[in-house]
Amino acid sequence: MVLQKRGYLQKKKDGSFESAEEMFRRVAKNIASADKKYGVTNGELKKVEERFYEMMANMEFLSGTVLRNAGREFQQLSACFVLPLEDSLESIFKSLYDTAMIVRSGGGVGIPLSNLRARGTTIKSTAGVSSGPVSYLKLFDHTAEVINESCARRVAMMAVMRVDHPDVEEFIMAKDRVGEIMNFNVSVGITDSFMKAYKEGKDFNLIDPHTKQTVKTVNAKSLFEMISYQAWKVGDPGLVFLDKMNKENPNPQLGNYETTNPCGEQPLLPYESCNLGNINLSKIVVSKEEKRVIDWEKLGALVRDGVHFLDNVIDMCQYPIPEIDKMARTTRKIGLGVMGLADMLIDLGVAYNSKEGLETGEKLAKFIQKTARVASEELGERRGSYPSFFKSRLKKKYKAMRNACVNTVAPTGTISIFANCSSGIEPLFALSYVRKNILDIGKTPLFEVNPVFMREAKAKGFYSEKLMEEINRDGGVREVKGVPESVRSVFVISHEIDTNWHIKMQSAWQKYTDAAVSKTINLPNSATAEDVRNSYVSAYETGCKGVTVYRDGSRGDNQVLSVGYALKDGEKNVTESRGEKVTITATKDFTEDESSVLSGKDGKCPECGGMMEFREGCVVCPGCAYSYCSI
Repeated sequence: MVLQKRGYLQKKKDGSFESAEEMFRRVAKNIASADKKYGVTNGELKKVEERFYEMMANMEFLSGTVLRNAGREFQQLSACFVLPLEDSLESIFKSLYDTAMIVRSGGGVGIPLSNLRARGTTIKSTAGVSSGPVSYLKLFDHTAEVINESCARRVAMMAVMRVDHPDVEEFIMAKDRVGEIMNFNVSVGITDSFMKAYKEGKDFNLIDPHTKQTVKTVNAKSLFEMISYQAWKVGDPGLVFLDKMNKENPNPQLGNYETTNPCGEQPLLPYESCNLGNINLSKIVVSKEEKRVIDWEKLGALVRDGVHFLDNVIDMCQYPIPEIDKMARTTRKIGLGVMGLADMLIDLGVAYNSKEGLETGEKLAKFIQKTARVASEELGERRGSYPSFFKSRLKKKYKAMRNACVNTVAPTGTISIFANCSSGIEPLFALSYVRKNILDIGKTPLFEVNPVFMREAKAKGFYSEKLMEEINRDGGVREVKGVPESVRSVFVISHEIDTNWHIKMQSAWQKYTDAAVSKTINLPNSATAEDVRNSYVSAYETGCKGVTVYRDGSRGDNQVLSVGYALKDGEKNVTESRGEKVTITATKDFTEDESSVLSGKDGKCPECGGMMEFREGCVVCPGCAYSYCSI
């Protein structure tokens, strides 16, 4: 049902839709066919196709955009794009047109605003004055809103402005009014020189992007406080650390990073693109000597085959504009990511917010990056390195390299719902979710309880209908009586985890990630603007390439769900734990936490009526997979 509603299943001539198995067959055959150009025999080609099918059908590896479009008329397979934006009407409206071409195909676009002249600057050719970058940001946002009317998925975009731009204060306030610039995430591009001025309590110069002359001086601490306060108030802006990103740019000869894709996991050069695919970590835990352990051999195979799959995607993709087609094949960037980390840690009996949890995350990231780079090097030796490799920073370390970047950590909102696993490297959002209008159960909600918790509760003898109802209401078990402490520590949910653990986990993965890590640093509603600022500083100091902070309840009538959902007193309903059904009888009236609202006036999904969630810089409905992101 979800696959069909989200447009993943192809409609047949008789009006019916393909099955999930047929979808995986369609995609596997299409992507494997790229091997033909490299001289692969028909027999070997069939083996590749079967392997691609197997890892998708087993929910071990999934790529959202590829599942949707591969083998269909609209063969646009990439998820992430960045466009240039120079200070001329020709460039602005060229990028506006290119944006429309990309987003209608399901791609997300990053736009840099730093090259545009400041508001009030004289325009010599017309003798007028510039309306400034934020006015053009609103133009792009309006265009995205128009396109939304005819797209299966909402348009997702990112706007970045350097912290030293003269209009940075206006940019920081751009989303102050609820309902404005709804199709963009916005981030301030932070530089090392700004952070140095902030730490030393010094003034900081705002510089004209063309003359390179100082036009205004501000106090760095005051500016940082302004950024932190707005993020505390409305959830935007986030930060991207430009110098950190560019220090690890494998191809500086081609230019500098100025922005990222919409969720921040892909720093890209102008006209660059990246396709994404994600390994389901919940599928790599096995029993060995009565213990649950990571199957490193299976993970290695998935990494190697994932790199092969994503490299083939580049050859099979029909890019929306010729400049992107050329640049995509010049650097051949791929984004091999993960999902299901929280599920995997629970299966191992490891707390997310623990030293062992961090060590496990870092070990996984290191293994995936190393294995993926070896796989890309081997592909480069067989198929040829990406064209810019020979002038790249990678040439000093590798004999060949097929892809300029190999791994990332992207949001996996929709596909993690398909795979019944946790999203990206996020902790569990809650142990119970509400699903509406997905199964034929009338107008009452369907609760879905984490299946591992359900099994644990029954195995250890503390399961009860009352316990399940309390979890439905509260989301987690930290305050629920009757749950052993050993279980509480492992089955921890996002809002129960201290901010520092969120940042430490992001940093652990960033250490061994070519691109960047998309993750939400969750703060309680009681957090202060100073807490936000401290989170930003911590992310910078621990080597993250960007950071998104979300304070629970900070978006007013457009804010995120805080867990809390119960039935009316005495009402019965079915709870499904991914196949296992139990009956819940409510013990108190239906409640929604006063801060549990998100999209629209009541925080409900515009399609199925379920409650929305905020994950990794993206808004997702866990019930029907409706998403504000293009992944």
